[in-house]
Amino acid sequence: MKIVFMGTPDFAVACLKGLVEAKHDVCAVFTQPDKPRGRKMVMTPPDVKVYAQELDIPVYQPNTLKDSKALEIIESYAPDVIVVAAYGKILPKSIIDYPKYGCINIHGSILPKYRGAAPIQWSVINGDKETGVTTMQMNEGLDTGDMLLIEKTPISIDDTASSVFDRLATIGGELIVKTLEKAQKGELVPIKQNDADSSYAPMLDKAISEIDWSKDALTVHNLIRGLYSWPIAQTIFNGKKLKVYKSALSELSGKVGEVVSVSPLTIACGDKSVEILELQLEGKKRMDYKSFLLGHHIECGTNILEA
Repeated sequence: MKIVFMGTPDFAVACLKGLVEAKHDVCAVFTQPDKPRGRKMVMTPPDVKVYAQELDIPVYQPNTLKDSKALEIIESYAPDVIVVAAYGKILPKSIIDYPKYGCINIHGSILPKYRGAAPIQWSVINGDKETGVTTMQMNEGLDTGDMLLIEKTPISIDDTASSVFDRLATIGGELIVKTLEKAQKGELVPIKQNDADSSYAPMLDKAISEIDWSKDALTVHNLIRGLYSWPIAQTIFNGKKLKVYKSALSELSGKVGEVVSVSPLTIACGDKSVEILELQLEGKKRMDYKSFLLGHHIECGTNILEA
């Protein structure tokens, strides 16, 4: 098939790579504009742009799709289908309706659950045991189009949003190829979503990263792994921000916020406790708990909420 691809982060790279390796003709790529990143605010291209340029695929980065320019570019390529994966822009009806096979989206959840920008992270934060990828025939709504194919995968208690993200990216690259094969053969059977079963997965922000130690241990652990690798769950220790990158569940118990063990560093929650395995104190490097304790003497019974 002749394809215009729309996507931005590394999740979309795996999907684009799958199309290229399946010998589809990806004639153009649309992605978000370059953005400043890091402390020095260096203008950085999206992952999809980097990969597309390596393959000499023309790249377009419009600020908007609402004017006629984007459609004119698409019409000049006359694609059979537009494939969308984590692009980050709403497509107008004029673009959705243009290709023969319409616009097919690769979404990182089992729709209709987790419509929106951060389905993978919220599935981990909410402690789901299963997630997946859905290919969907796009319409003008937010992830409301008819479902085409679904591939599921389990979420383990040790999975992070990052590890699930990587797994779903691979699945997405395989599933979109299967979807296009069935589309060409006329074998797709679109299934309407049940709006009553839908939920919204809003974009993450730093406001949700503060750990509430009064919550049960599983909820705290899920937040920590769901916010990895951004924005990272955090707490306060001796008046400074303490980021928590990796944790595990513990059967130990104590007063909320109390250090109930230092091997490993374990903090009591509303029930039971959470082991803090990797962390980073404000102004310091990320390290494991053993390295942290070498520079910070903490005794059992210390309450980090009172420190």
